Amino acid sequence: MIKAVAIDDEPPALRVIENFCLKSGLVSVEKMFNKPQEALRYVNRFPVDLLFLDINMPSLKGTDLYRALKQQTMVIFTTAYSEFAVEGFELNAVDYLLKPFTYDRFLQSVTKASDFHQYLNKQSTQRDQYLFIRADYSLIKINLADILFIEGLDDYLKIHIKDQKPVIARMTMKAMTEKLPANNFIRVHRSYIVSFRHIENVRSKIITIAGEEIPVGNSYEEQFFNSFNK
Repeated sequence: MIKAVAIDDEPPALRVIENFCLKSGLVSVEKMFNKPQEALRYVNRFPVDLLFLDINMPSLKGTDLYRALKQQTMVIFTTAYSEFAVEGFELNAVDYLLKPFTYDRFLQSVTKASDFHQYLNKQSTQRDQYLFIRADYSLIKINLADILFIEGLDDYLKIHIKDQKPVIARMTMKAMTEKLPANNFIRVHRSYIVSFRHIENVRSKIITIAGEEIPVGNSYEEQFFNSFNK
């Protein structure tokens, strides 16, 4: 079970989180604080797995509190103001809950946190089955076996997934390449990474995946064909 601390300057909001955590069976709330400075001192001394952290607190913003932590900790930001979503996302939040949130929406968030916690604590061979991508102000779990190909679009990537709509993520091709197992994925162009398992056809320097034609760049040609022919 994930160990958590909840921080909010409004006690009723803390009680909602406590009750929802108890109902979920996934999270144990170790402590609750309505004074963020006290919470910061406690968490730096007694680290936990997850923070439920209100952003708009008068004495100390939740985002500033999170930056002041001495260790890496998962965080789910909670706030009544949607304009804070971008700032929370840039701090690598697991999710962002807009008040008032339902139990179903809360459960969605803590399930992401639970999955990510398990992912971080698994052996590398087990991690190779899926990855987590930050998109739409939260973490998205993607099975590696379902990735068809990845398309680079300036500062964003478009991840094409079997039987699902694409996921748009703000990250570089280099960063994505480092996340993917080299035995299953290869970069074939400045703007494309493909999955070997989903290649339907290779003709001349054109790869076909799910009906889409993907060019092989000159500087990637030798490495791709050497790997593909093996």
